[in-house]
Amino acid sequence: MPKITAQGKTFECPQGANLRQVLLENGIELYNGATSAINCHGLGICGTCAVQIEGTVSEPEWRENTRRSLPPHSLAQNRRLACQTQVLGNVKVTKFDGAWGQGTQTVWTPQR
Repeated sequence: MPKITAQGKTFECPQGANLRQVLLENGIELYNGATSAINCHGLGICGTCAVQIEGTVSEPEWRENTRRSLPPHSLAQNRRLACQTQVLGNVKVTKFDGAWGQGTQTVWTPQR
């Protein structure tokens, strides 16, 4: 089973699990500020669950690429939408500031 490291915690999940669901189920605060109440609940259209991922995950599909190509996101930022990402191996997740996680300051980082 793959291991996820985020916000100083490490936990396991089934291979192919949805990253957003696994993070929320394990008490990881995925959203910044008001976006914890105002988000698309995993539909991939708001972009508020953007995180940086190190490790083996699914390739981005059209919906995610479309959202990440629109401001304030940028495909060059190398962020992924947790709601559109399947965990395929061990991963480390970092969250950044900004309503859409598009900022430069880390909100939380994985434990190393």
